[in-house]
Amino acid sequence: MISPVRWDGERLMLLDQTRLPTQEIEHACRSWRDVAEAIRSLVVRGAPAIGITAAFGVALAARESQADDFDALLTDLEEAIKGLGNTRPTAVNLFWALARMRRVALAHRDRPLGEIESRLLAEAQTILDEDIAANRAMGAHGAELVPEGGRVLTHCNAGALATGGYGTALGVIRAAHERGRVGLVWVDETRPVMQGSRLTAWEMAKEGIPHRLIADSAAALVMKRGLVDIIVTGADRVAKNGDSANKIGTYGLAVLARHHGIPFYVAAPWSTIDPEIETGASIVIEERNPAEVRGVAGHATAPAVSPVFNPAFDVTPAELISAIVTERGVHRPPYNFS
Repeated sequence: MISPVRWDGERLMLLDQTRLPTQEIEHACRSWRDVAEAIRSLVVRGAPAIGITAAFGVALAARESQADDFDALLTDLEEAIKGLGNTRPTAVNLFWALARMRRVALAHRDRPLGEIESRLLAEAQTILDEDIAANRAMGAHGAELVPEGGRVLTHCNAGALATGGYGTALGVIRAAHERGRVGLVWVDETRPVMQGSRLTAWEMAKEGIPHRLIADSAAALVMKRGLVDIIVTGADRVAKNGDSANKIGTYGLAVLARHHGIPFYVAAPWSTIDPEIETGASIVIEERNPAEVRGVAGHATAPAVSPVFNPAFDVTPAELISAIVTERGVHRPPYNFS
């Protein structure tokens, strides 16, 4: 199984996703600041993977701390939690994992500092292990939604690379493939950072899953020609009512799916659901560097002076989502997550 996040005993090792598909290189993080920069620069990306990585970042902060009492340690941990939380605003898993790590520290405030450090590291590893188990459960639930010989379209990368391993949307596809149900996976390239072509196609090729890469703008045509049976995407945050934020372009696919009568599914772990927000209108949408739109792989494709609007995500309304798959099962509308 592809393992994008691992602890080697001293450092957090991340499969550098900025180097894929041409190079498989691990990126070492020795401090929480290294972790924050890795999240910010997309060395690691995908909501579950960001949360896992941030948890290890808090554990690294405890190892770095020179504190000689709990209050001083907590000050160092809070600095790290704030810094890690400022990296990516949309993925709720980041804040969920940071809050979980804070609770562990506070629950053991009367224990020796070395024990607190060990417990934080163990909690980060538990979050990683739980994510893989959740993905496999999600895959098993979602595989039943894929028809025999199903032609599945997916957007961005919601695979092993975006999680602790196995994947959410690609976990559904993997599980269906293991059952012999997948005829073809249509892989959107996913402009502007090309997570589909660089990462999803890489995962599909690595595991021998039949797939075909298309430009984002070709998705409507393959739907019109009757070449898509279902669409499965991941999510970075799901509101209480089922509105789901995912990579920019997902909303357009959901609209197209409704027009063509194609089921549109979201696969995400329970930690991606944010019951504190009623609707997707409250989801903060990250805007990224204009350079991502003005060029591809360092090659300019637009004038440097051209203004750019570069939202990283959009929100798909719940009424366009046929079902949301989590490790707890397949949830159908009307959604009311709590």
